[in-house]
Amino acid sequence: MVGSIAAILTTFAFLPQVVRVVKTKDTESIALGMYVMQVTGIALWLVHGIHIGDLPLMLANSISFLLSGIILVYKLKYK
Repeated sequence: MVGSIAAILTTFAFLPQVVRVVKTKDTESIALGMYVMQVTGIALWLVHGIHIGDLPLMLANSISFLLSGIILVYKLKYK
């Protein structure tokens, strides 16, 4: 139960930032290097989840990858 709550919270922690960035297109205060590392790390966790066949790991990291990827795309597009 604790693991599920932790996964939900950390996965959807990106959502408020995504909403803000999409609405305002303001990415000035977001560090590009941090988001490149974040998206890369999440992608690697996703690959690992696929490799070991862990559905919760795949689901959580797919959502995290999508949400953090949106922020990264906006950062690159509106810098």
